[in-house]
Amino acid sequence: MKKITVLSMGMCAVLALASCGTSKESAYKKAYEKAQQQEQQAAQAPVAQEPVVAPLETQAPSDEQTEVDNATVRSEDVSLISGSGLSSYSVVVGSFSLKANAEGLASTLKSAGYDAQIALNTERNMYRVVASTFADKAAAVKSRNQLRAGKYPDAWLLLKK
Repeated sequence: MKKITVLSMGMCAVLALASCGTSKESAYKKAYEKAQQQEQQAAQAPVAQEPVVAPLETQAPSDEQTEVDNATVRSEDVSLISGSGLSSYSVVVGSFSLKANAEGLASTLKSAGYDAQIALNTERNMYRVVASTFADKAAAVKSRNQLRAGKYPDAWLLLKK
């Protein structure tokens, strides 16, 4: 008796679920047909031409000027340890807590043709290895970008306080 009851309940469930599928299919079919009709009506309707408006030409800032304006500059109070002297903007390619490491990188830069210098940030006790130094920011940004494209991808700008 229990088997018959369970079997009949299972059959009822199957029939109930089977009937739901056809209603879903018909709803999807109706929506699809409605979308097709709308597309056909849109294709047949006359298209009104909109007037063509030329964009207003404005003088956009050059990419170089934008890059110079957006360049990140770290301002630090540094003192020159070795080298010919620092200008306002310097391109730093290495920072070391040991002076010997800074001297090693500076000699590598000098052999590559750079006027390498070493500056000390006493506040942080870090030796900064400067590859080049400039009076203006634009030249410093250009030099930094050249160094980043080469062997020194972590080069950054230092503004001497």
